[in-house]
Amino acid sequence: MSAAEMMYRQLGISRKVYEYGEKIWEALSGRFQEIDRISEYNQIKVIAAMQNQKVSEACLLGTTGYGYNDLGRDTLEKVYADIFHTEDALVRPQITCGTHALALALLSNLRPGDELLSPVGKPYDTLEEVIGIRPSRGSLKEYGISYSQVDLLPDGSFDYENIRKAIKPCTKLVTIQRSKGYQTRPTLSVERIGDLIRFIKGIRSDIICMVDNCYGEFTETIEPSDVGADLVVGSLIKNPGGGLAPIGGYLAGKKECIENAACRLTTPGLGREVGASLQALPSFYQGLFLAPSVTANAMKNAIFAANIYEKLGFSVVPNGTEPRYDIIQAITFGKPEGVIAFCRGIQQAAPVDGHVTPEPWDMPGYDSPVIMAAGAFVSGSSIELSADGPIKPPYTVYFQGGLTWQHGKFGIMKSLQSLVEQGMIPSDFGGTGE
Repeated sequence: MSAAEMMYRQLGISRKVYEYGEKIWEALSGRFQEIDRISEYNQIKVIAAMQNQKVSEACLLGTTGYGYNDLGRDTLEKVYADIFHTEDALVRPQITCGTHALALALLSNLRPGDELLSPVGKPYDTLEEVIGIRPSRGSLKEYGISYSQVDLLPDGSFDYENIRKAIKPCTKLVTIQRSKGYQTRPTLSVERIGDLIRFIKGIRSDIICMVDNCYGEFTETIEPSDVGADLVVGSLIKNPGGGLAPIGGYLAGKKECIENAACRLTTPGLGREVGASLQALPSFYQGLFLAPSVTANAMKNAIFAANIYEKLGFSVVPNGTEPRYDIIQAITFGKPEGVIAFCRGIQQAAPVDGHVTPEPWDMPGYDSPVIMAAGAFVSGSSIELSADGPIKPPYTVYFQGGLTWQHGKFGIMKSLQSLVEQGMIPSDFGGTGE
């Protein structure tokens, strides 16, 4: 028995589960090399942006109070604009999460009488109250901003005919969610997003095209802003924070859109000139530096999970061989016990709160109980190894993250062990991977 297997066995992984996982992993070397090549490109791109914008030791010092003349904050925003090839960017610890970043982009660039259109179907659950699909204080609907959506076709393609019909004179902004959210639709590649943006701009060039870029950054060598997006929006406790950013969000895009957002984030007349960075800048810069490598590890973990569970007969999106455009892996178990057992296995692999047993609960912003597993150094960080899912049909779990490949591999094998122990996996599944 190898030293590695001995450690796995000591941590509750049976020989059968260990051998099955090793067989799957050994077949993935080619896929992993492809991911490493993407990571290498993005790593050099980040370094180039930091050098272009003359990041210095002084940029790491931070400010307090009003935050006037914050060199590190302002330089970081130039670095983000450089990486995303945009006119401007807003990167702030005052942006509390990805949903806040998206709400900020929408509330600052839409006015009463405007309409928001989603041409890719229902948005992520927490945006429903922002939009007013579910009534909530301060929603777009309360401000007289209407909403419409066009669902994807059954095969996951864009319904161009109905998108054309949905674009009206009052359509001001189109929101395109890159990742799948709590759905099992395919994640959108940057190329497909570009096709959709070109189609929309061909109808009305003045429509703002915004992309919810959460979970997608650095998974390809190009970003949605490279194919015509006017705004790309995301969270720093996902990919671009590299597991180090303790809070924050970003918007990158057209200068006017960013200025609008800055005035909404703080106040008209002050805009981006205020907002102290406190002690966050070292983690923001270093996290961004590490982000391409950390994202690559998360992608490897997702591919490993897909192959583990697909070969056991479960429905997985993406499947084990499809290209990857975000870090999320959906696995459908068809019953709540599967989602719960999977999440408990992931929690048991955590370096923080590994002794805790996650339970479904009524989380703010969701319309059903949700179970979340995340023993993270940064609370709620989904670039760290985590899993979650709504307790409702078809009972799908969404797995993502992992700062290192080795941790992700261990977590996935703990999830499988948990399912075996709960009787969700046939005892004769074997240890050969066949």
